[in-house]
Amino acid sequence: MFHEQRTGVPDSPEDLREEYRAELATIVDDYGLETAVEETTLERSELETLSDGDMPDISLEEAAEILSLEEGIRDPETVVTMACEHLLMGMSTAVLDVDSVEGELEIEMDAKEVQQKIERRATMSFEEYVHLQYVIAGNIP
Repeated sequence: MFHEQRTGVPDSPEDLREEYRAELATIVDDYGLETAVEETTLERSELETLSDGDMPDISLEEAAEILSLEEGIRDPETVVTMACEHLLMGMSTAVLDVDSVEGELEIEMDAKEVQQKIERRATMSFEEYVHLQYVIAGNIP
């Protein structure tokens, strides 16, 4: 899942987002919509959107809440920490700096924002996370 180290990515950020959307939707379906509503801070409509095949506009933290419904997955805070640490490790492995990442992003985010989000000094949307992971993992040799 998204909090694990990736060394490769599909053909586009959209394909990566869909991979994660499908996995998150499966978790919601497996545990039930009512449980997901009760155990996360997400609105019912956001969870229904996810199950209906679209990716709602959620934060990395909210995606981690859904993931942490699964047995054996740590708490959402740990999931977010692991996800961001893997981005940093990926940057090291790929020998990327924040300017290089900014230059390859398909979304609007400057190098300072990249650094702040990866270091968790600024809130990161799940969409931003997907795009950062796509660039970083896609550059790992």
